[in-house]
Amino acid sequence: MSHDAPAYGLWSLVIINSVFFIFFATSFSVGGWKSNWRELGMFSAFVVALFTEMYGFPLTIYLLSGWLAAHYPGVNLMSHDSGHLWSTLLGLKGNPHFSPLHISSSLLIGAGFVLLGYAWRPLYEAQRAGRVATTGPYSRVRHPQYVAFVLVMLGFLLQWPTIPTLLMFPVLACVYAGLARREEQASIGRFGDAYRDYMEKTPAFVPRLSGQNSADLRRQH
Repeated sequence: MSHDAPAYGLWSLVIINSVFFIFFATSFSVGGWKSNWRELGMFSAFVVALFTEMYGFPLTIYLLSGWLAAHYPGVNLMSHDSGHLWSTLLGLKGNPHFSPLHISSSLLIGAGFVLLGYAWRPLYEAQRAGRVATTGPYSRVRHPQYVAFVLVMLGFLLQWPTIPTLLMFPVLACVYAGLARREEQASIGRFGDAYRDYMEKTPAFVPRLSGQNSADLRRQH
């Protein structure tokens, strides 16, 4: 495929990429779809919408084609590179796959899946032991799995922004925050003061710069 060749209508790539990322996320979710159908379902919808536009039908390019043609004459709107809209809008030259935006996107996506993977074992072991998960990523934030999903989605938006996924992202972030609050209420009901103490020492989503909270938790557990 040439650098500017059309790259849409590739529905096999839509399916392969969607299945890969959904399967990867599911593999590191304790309990799988049975226990995490809400967060996995929403993440799956985001992924399918993304890859549908990336390789199937470029809805966003189609809707913005008139504006893009008027403001960016000479751009081949049906090339794969034109789907990297941030590069087009910012006037970045060269292959967008090697731009700082794409590199940052890959780092965010990788960091999200690494965090999701590292959060799996502490949560699984804590659930088996009937205690609060406070080790690994859980020593830094209370909801590393939701942080991981948000990092992955941010990475994809930085790489390939579309109107549907841009609209979905803030909604999903708010829904994840709501799910986190409901999970915390359930944990308080189950673990009582142990979880309240954990909440006081550990932030929900953004880790503190100081390592004091993780050190305190290690001494207690």
